[in-house]
Amino acid sequence: MTDVMTERPVATGGHPVSLQHARLPRWTPPVLALVAAAAGSGIGLAAGLDSRVQWGLIAALLFVLGTFTLAVGVEGARQAKDRLATSLVWMAFLLAVVPLASLLWETIARGVKVLDGYFLSTSMGTLPDALPGGGIYHAIVGTLEQVGLATLIAAPIGLLTAIYLVEYGRGKLAKAVTFFVDVMTGIPSIVAGLFVLSVWILILGFGPSGFAGSMALAILMMPVVVRSTEEMLKLVPNELREASLALGVPKWRTILKVVLPTSVGGITTGVMLAIARITGETAPVLLLVWGAKTINNNPFEGAQQSLPLYVYQQWQIGSEAAYDRAWAAALVLIAFVMILNLAARGIARWKAPKTGR
Repeated sequence: MTDVMTERPVATGGHPVSLQHARLPRWTPPVLALVAAAAGSGIGLAAGLDSRVQWGLIAALLFVLGTFTLAVGVEGARQAKDRLATSLVWMAFLLAVVPLASLLWETIARGVKVLDGYFLSTSMGTLPDALPGGGIYHAIVGTLEQVGLATLIAAPIGLLTAIYLVEYGRGKLAKAVTFFVDVMTGIPSIVAGLFVLSVWILILGFGPSGFAGSMALAILMMPVVVRSTEEMLKLVPNELREASLALGVPKWRTILKVVLPTSVGGITTGVMLAIARITGETAPVLLLVWGAKTINNNPFEGAQQSLPLYVYQQWQIGSEAAYDRAWAAALVLIAFVMILNLAARGIARWKAPKTGR
């Protein structure tokens, strides 16, 4: 029955029936998390488990079971299943974040030992690798030039390929291009390096250089740019294209003035993600660039250093001073990738279409 005036459900005895079920208080999850952490630590100590990771896994399991049990008793089975799914998602998130945070903390703690202005502005020169001193200036120069050249090669090709696939691609050619882009997405970095090595160095006779490494990095970067740009272009509403074409604007100008400005934020982010993808590659650089202890500002001639290769070589040396330099270079590499991502977000926000008046 319903009350005609209020249209609320009414029981047969004349009393209104509430549509709201009992809910757990908002403070229940954090309190349960604290109790589960304490219980997990206690169980770990009692069982003689030395790893804090094992304690955390026990606490996570207790938290999920406790949340589900309380929700079943108070809120019902349906809401309990919802809370169970939410708890599992949070646990998965923590399992992904904790190793990353631990790695970042370890890199910062060890990398700051020798990270200073001298380290950033000095090369290894003639310094013996086992002795303290030296820096990564030559590696920074090499990384910037190699990644910059790879971006100049891959970004325009990837952008134009994505435009063709979305705006013009029909028939067998478009299917073939899509197939090869998918294949290139799964190519290991060492395969790209071997391809450039066989063609550029062994067949054509050119020597090792930063440009050779850039070509291998561009091969790895192109499919990422194509796929990300393609998805961003597909998100542009067709109504915008149709409105521009209805005004008599040519299709190429519609793409240039309407489609690309609308999706420039996502395209920029995709390019920056592709740059971050190739910045840490070591195998192609090891094969094609070889590494150098001195500064080489010419990426088209002679061996050159890069940050990931510098980290690998210093770690391979095995001395305490080399370990410190490797950790500091790894910290600089992480900071470089973070700066790229922040720059991508800034450019995307700056170039995004303005929706307000």
